[in-house]
Amino acid sequence: MTEKRKIGLGTKAVWGGEEEGHPYRATQTPIVASAAYGYQDIDHWYDVALGDAPGFIYSRMSNPTVETLEAKICSLEKAESAVAFSTGMAAISSALYTFLQNGSRVVSTKDSYGGTNKVFEEFLPRMGVEVVLCETHSHEQIEAEIAKGCDVLYLETPTNPTLKIVDIKRLTAAAKKVGAIVMADNTFATPLNQSPLALGVDIVIHSATKFLSGHADAMGGLVCGAENLMEKVRHYREINGASLDPFSAYLIIRGIKTLALRIRQQQASAQAIAEFLLTEPMVEAVNYPGLASHKGHQIACEQMHGFGAMVSFVLSGGMETVTRLLPQLQYAHCAGNLGAVETIYGPARTTSHVENTLEERQALGISEGLVRISVGIEDTEDLISDLKQAFEFVRNASCR
Repeated sequence: MTEKRKIGLGTKAVWGGEEEGHPYRATQTPIVASAAYGYQDIDHWYDVALGDAPGFIYSRMSNPTVETLEAKICSLEKAESAVAFSTGMAAISSALYTFLQNGSRVVSTKDSYGGTNKVFEEFLPRMGVEVVLCETHSHEQIEAEIAKGCDVLYLETPTNPTLKIVDIKRLTAAAKKVGAIVMADNTFATPLNQSPLALGVDIVIHSATKFLSGHADAMGGLVCGAENLMEKVRHYREINGASLDPFSAYLIIRGIKTLALRIRQQQASAQAIAEFLLTEPMVEAVNYPGLASHKGHQIACEQMHGFGAMVSFVLSGGMETVTRLLPQLQYAHCAGNLGAVETIYGPARTTSHVENTLEERQALGISEGLVRISVGIEDTEDLISDLKQAFEFVRNASCR
């Protein structure tokens, strides 16, 4: 008997959650815009409401289009269950609020998305949650804080926007010793480049607005993991209401189908751009895990299947140079988003850490000269040529 072949992630991105087809023989997931679903049999309706029979009651709780998206991310992340949210921050905050309460202790790192950092620094302490943010590269410090007691370990790798790498397997092992739940933001890596659940993580989180959607036209968030955990997350969503709308779910489903193709081009260009930036005299530092000089390169090689499409670099002259350079780029948006087919540039103060003050960014080690690039699907040579002419413009302008 022929052994069944293992299906690749590119194929799962297209067919995951849609193997059994759709109503009316549609080849694409229908957008089911109904808020509610009617039943003539009141007893059957009650069974569906209790979860004892399959079906839908109200789209805040579940929706056929949204369920297809949830099934698709389960296929890609090899998760038992998933819960979709209206935004990435809704997914992050809801996952944390589901498992933390007054007296809980959460351990994480200083390097994380600015919105996540605000949850740690501002909102969770209001709930009486003890928050410990460690130096991202100090695995020893993180392990020591976990050992003191930890209910949730929250990881983000690669980090936004500094592209630091943490050893998921090592830190997850430490968390398991004290019975902590481990969450990992996999937005930058995507399921194609990193499999946190296989490394011991309990809950994987995505801002689906970014690479999963891929076209900067839909917002959403996804949380996935074991069903017993997702049941609690789903209950939190149902009551607190940050559900994903079906049209956005449809757009994200459509975007995921080209994820493998997009990432292949984007990360090839990201590697080339990072290597070019190393040669540019106006650049003080380049952050990309695909560079051999990157502090986390070896760990990235061990736990990632590719290095992703995000690059950041630090310009000499700080924000003054940033404001001169970015407007000269021809094939890029200056915008507060990432993961789109178009290349996007932006400094941390208007993108990842716009919620933070200058003093807070400085405390987090984020330079005003740091620029984040979300590399698009344009031709690599054009993107590098665009950078070259922008740098040349700034040099010439400085000589006048």
